[in-house]
Amino acid sequence: MPFNLPIALTWLRVAAIPLVVVVFYLPNSWISPFDKNLTATVIFVFAAVTDWLDGFLARRMKQESAFGQFLDPVADKLIVAAALLVLLNMDRVQVWVALIIIGREITISALREWMALLGAGKSVAVHMVGKLKTTAQLVAIPFLLLNDTLFGWLNCAQVGTWLIWIASFLTLWSMFYYMQKALPQLVDKAK
Repeated sequence: MPFNLPIALTWLRVAAIPLVVVVFYLPNSWISPFDKNLTATVIFVFAAVTDWLDGFLARRMKQESAFGQFLDPVADKLIVAAALLVLLNMDRVQVWVALIIIGREITISALREWMALLGAGKSVAVHMVGKLKTTAQLVAIPFLLLNDTLFGWLNCAQVGTWLIWIASFLTLWSMFYYMQKALPQLVDKAK
């Protein structure tokens, strides 16, 4: 298993997952609800920035690796799922949103594994629609975590809800895109 700066950043993203969750379960006598929201938001935004930064550095420093290509999307999926479950528990996101996003991640991960076993893994390689989906999720979730009014007029809960609905649409779109790309391979292998 290689270890370099891009992989270290990905591991930091994995390490941020329990921090985002735990901060909401600290007693209010230790940290106010607003500070909980703000702390979780800052941790999540840091993690989202490392998602971009680790890929950029891996390409720039020519430190791309098979392990990094495996770990990066796993870290993304884990932090998004953890944040969604916290938000669901706090009634800040609808059940259908969490089901669409988490269900898609499980479905496409299984599809990729199956396609790799069939020797057709490249047919479901990461595409721009998947990256757009991830970006939409990583932008929507901080608004839902913050759940406050910014600048006296920006309702983060409402903006976050609209953005997570858009992210849900993009999530479904990307799932159908990958399934459509895999279908010819699956039909061919079934013959």
